[in-house]
Amino acid sequence: MKKPELLVTPTNVDDIEPLIEAGATAIMIGEEKFGLRLAGEFSKEDVERAVNIAHNKKVKVYVAMNGIYHNDILPSLPEYIQFLNKVGVDSIVFGDPAVLMAAREVGAVNRMKFHWNTETTATNWYTANYWGRKGARRAVLARELNMDSIVEIKENADVEVEVQVHGMTCMFQSKRTLVGNYMEFQGKDLKVEGRSKDRSLFLHDPERDAKYPIWEDQNGTHIMSPKDICIIDELEEMIDAEIDCFKIDGILKGSDYLIKVTSLYREAIDLCLEDREAYEDKKEAYIETIKRIQPPNRDIDTGFFFKETVY
Repeated sequence: MKKPELLVTPTNVDDIEPLIEAGATAIMIGEEKFGLRLAGEFSKEDVERAVNIAHNKKVKVYVAMNGIYHNDILPSLPEYIQFLNKVGVDSIVFGDPAVLMAAREVGAVNRMKFHWNTETTATNWYTANYWGRKGARRAVLARELNMDSIVEIKENADVEVEVQVHGMTCMFQSKRTLVGNYMEFQGKDLKVEGRSKDRSLFLHDPERDAKYPIWEDQNGTHIMSPKDICIIDELEEMIDAEIDCFKIDGILKGSDYLIKVTSLYREAIDLCLEDREAYEDKKEAYIETIKRIQPPNRDIDTGFFFKETVY
């Protein structure tokens, strides 16, 4: 049976080696100018260092270019893609077709791999296969899909399939700095510029006792889920379906937490493949361990994996 890739998003270069030792087989990094909702900011120098560290351990490096691009950023895309090709990045994660167009301009389409990730619109295998014909090797499925839909897409997809199994998800994004604009209207100084490293705002829903992390950066306003997805005790169906990649999203998480979670998922995946009965016996222990290390006021749930998707 195929062993899925375990993809993790590190917060900085120093986290990469410990995450690999914990069991990560791929990492995704990037810089805010080109990528959305990154766990950490990685300059060009950082990307090159990350590639050297990871490749020495036979681990893959993906770089996020999944931003929502306006005209002003288009001239910088070809040069950045050329740089990523030069340093040996394994794949570029994109959502905007402008990335593929820029890659064609510099002749990188046939030299590099591309993963299609729009966060929300990878909901059927026809669309996944369409982007596969355009050059994508992988489709990153929408977080709102249930387990049956995920398995059905995998059965019919001509490309690899990636699924997020742990971490928070984005509920809303706008290119506008909505909170900053509101605060400015109220005569308050939010100091939105540069806030991407100070993600300390929350929207509070007292009726549900839920806190939604919210921040603003050069990509606009982001509102995140009040709970973290955790599917460590429900891996069997996706492993049996041979889903290609399980992703742990490290956004707004500390290094220690991310390393511990990666280690737990590494153990759970391997055990599920090697001894299904032993995996069944350890499910509750995995969940209890993750609950103990969860940040305060941040619970876990199974997201949409076992819900009927409603649009």
